[in-house]
Amino acid sequence: MPKTFVIGDIHGAHRALLQCFEKSNFDNTTDTLICLGDVADGWPETNQAIEELLKVKNLIYVLGNHDFWTLEWMISGYAEDNWLEQGGQATIDSYLGNAPDAHIQFFKQAKQYCILENKLFVHAGIQTDRPLGEQGIQTFLWDRSFARLVKRQHAIDRNKRLTQFDAVFIGHTPIPDPHPIQYCEVWMMDTGAGWSGRLSMMDIDTLESFVSDPIPKLYPGVTGRTKF
Repeated sequence: MPKTFVIGDIHGAHRALLQCFEKSNFDNTTDTLICLGDVADGWPETNQAIEELLKVKNLIYVLGNHDFWTLEWMISGYAEDNWLEQGGQATIDSYLGNAPDAHIQFFKQAKQYCILENKLFVHAGIQTDRPLGEQGIQTFLWDRSFARLVKRQHAIDRNKRLTQFDAVFIGHTPIPDPHPIQYCEVWMMDTGAGWSGRLSMMDIDTLESFVSDPIPKLYPGVTGRTKF
């Protein structure tokens, strides 16, 4: 039977993506992959990582804040210093010039969030006191208050639900653990691939996780992001 997987922030670590695919026995012709955003910026293979994702027939891509910045550069050619310091230079270098139109369309077609079987997939977070339709990209792509909220609530009462969803999957806010962590109904999937951590992928039905080696081990001698 086809499976559905979710994967955290890749940040240019194509080799880690391949490891997760291999460990999970991912079938890019039948299985579904939901990416929580930030394929770009940090490690040196953003170009290659996007090419790999384009091979996935059933791909749902949720836009991340680094993807937003990368798309701005792809369209305008302008690179802000803040973005360059947060991994943007590695993305530019991976293209050796201009990005292909297929990669521009890849980002343009990305979703701000995805709901599947009453499970929510979003890059950064949501506001729990407002309908999703009244929120915007500042929340979906950049918010960290939701991650802080679920951690606090979990410490008080891990059984209390904060949303109407059966499960919520987010990236964006790195966790120190090498595997995804659940706080209340929220799974935090960013296990630090943009830094010195690992890339994590999970079967959303069995909740089995598949984790890469530490990213610096896959790119010896290469420095990742220099600013958080």
